[in-house]
Amino acid sequence: MQTTAAAVTMVRDDPFFLSHWLRHYGEAFGRENLTVINHGGGAEVARLAEGCNVVAIPGTAHRNFDAKRWRLLNGIVSGLSGYYDFVVVGDVDELLVVDPAAGLGLRAFLDTLPRRTVHTPVGLEVIHRVDREPEPIRDRILGPRRHVRLAPHYSKPCVLGIGTRIARGGHFTQHPSLSTPEALYLLHLKYCDMGVYAATMDQRNRMAAETGAGVKEAMIGRHWFAEARGEDRALFEGFAGLETREAFRLAWVRRKMHETWAERGHGLWQFERPDHPYQYVLPERFMGLV
Repeated sequence: MQTTAAAVTMVRDDPFFLSHWLRHYGEAFGRENLTVINHGGGAEVARLAEGCNVVAIPGTAHRNFDAKRWRLLNGIVSGLSGYYDFVVVGDVDELLVVDPAAGLGLRAFLDTLPRRTVHTPVGLEVIHRVDREPEPIRDRILGPRRHVRLAPHYSKPCVLGIGTRIARGGHFTQHPSLSTPEALYLLHLKYCDMGVYAATMDQRNRMAAETGAGVKEAMIGRHWFAEARGEDRALFEGFAGLETREAFRLAWVRRKMHETWAERGHGLWQFERPDHPYQYVLPERFMGLV
């Protein structure tokens, strides 16, 4: 087994995203170095994740779901940090990638990074431009989907080379220094396909309803609740209104992250995360990467 990197996620009945997560990190790190928390002990998750370290846990609905989830993930990441140089942790619809222009795969790129610190990629949300991309996703995501928007909330400190507390949602840690390696990105796939989005949100709305709590009462992402969902087609058609920037050059994003780096309280650190109304067409070299 290699000791450069492991990957950890938690999932419940999300076969589309889990399949892509498993392929991406399995190819990069080897399945024996992946840990999948099977929330609810689903048979399909267990089947898809064969060859990984699968930990089945009860799927009982709970209004403090997110807090419990990140308490568990913190413990697992902390333990694995004693055996790997880096542990990549995040949601099943988040994939860490390296710009192919760097000439290195993910594991080889991580091998070049400083140890004993936390690395933060630039977050990019893959969006389905329904007005331009009629093809369904049959295999790889990048190809049928080529548009991304800047997503500062998904510039997550997800590459951990040292034990440190991760805040709920994975957006902040207690590590006081910021490292933003050039060429490292975190792709958020939630909006990569309108049909997949609708099916996924239907499931999450049901799970949120099972807790018996409202948006303001639960420690669950607001977007899990039907009352905060909105109309799906209007959401996807709205992506056409984002300003398109031609050159895929994001050094300015990393610079802003460093310029606004500060302690946010409770020992956690952050940078400012404004909503940027920009989208980009990914260069051809990214096609087929995930």
